Parts: sequence; structure tokens; C-alpha cells
Amino acid sequence: MNPRKKLADILLNSERENLGRAWNSTKPADDLKPLPSGEYRCSVASGELCNSKQGTPGYKLKLVVLQGEYTERVVWHDVWLSEAALPMAKRDLGKLGVTSLEQLERPLPEGIIVNAKVALRRGDDGTEFNRINRLDVVGIETPEPEP
Repeated sequence: MNPRKKLADILLNSERENLGRAWNSTKPADDLKPLPSGEYRCSVASGELCNSKQGTPGYKLKLVVLQGEYTERVVWHDVWLSEAALPMAKRDLGKLGVTSLEQLERPLPEGIIVNAKVALRRGDDGTEFNRINRLDVVGIETPEPEP
């Protein structure tokens, strides 16, 4: 078993001092709350196959807000691949260009921009969460080449 690393193993002396000062003067961030209900322009950052806690197969979309007060915040959209949910899955995934199951095993094209209608929901236990009610593709931005 490897010995546990110390700060001295990953920081130079001057970095340790700077980090120590910053640590002592920094207030902890507030817990993130769900986004307020509304429409958000987002980039589709990724899509991955998944299973719900109950085992239902699905496809999880990661959307990143592009504009406004919530820029860079992430909101998730679960697309369920059950027989009952297939009409909605085909609707939502079709908007992203996914027209076959095989495409779910490959990365989504880069640069898809959507308007996402986000609702704020409350679970039976009182916890609040976001649900995306509608996705509309508004454009494709070609990614800038990496240097």
C-alpha cells in the first residue's frame, strides 16, 4: 500500500504558504441549489448510458448553461429507454441527431446548443431538483481547434 501523500509532496514551499494564506481567508461556498424554473441556453456537454436506481436503462445528458446569472452551471436530463418512455426518448434524442440505438454507444457530436425549459420540482421528501421539460436545438457551434 502506498503511503498517504502530504501537502509537501504536491506543493512547493512558496505554494504551501500561499495556499495556507488563501485557505485561512476564504469563506466556504454556499451549497448549490437547483436552477430556478425558466428557459436556459445550454451546450450539450455529453451523453452517457446509465441505469436508474431501480435498474431502468437510460441516457443521461449533461447540459452546461451558457448565458446569464447561472453561466457554467450544469443541469442533467435523463432520457429513459423503457418501452413506455420510448416515444419521449425518441423525441428528445432525435432532436440531437440520435436516430438509432447504436448511436447511444458513441459520443454525441460536439457543439450542440439547445434551449432547455427547466422546471423546479420537489420530491416527496421535500428536496428540490430540476427536470427538463423541453429541449430545442438552436444551433451547432463548431469547437475551436486545440492549440
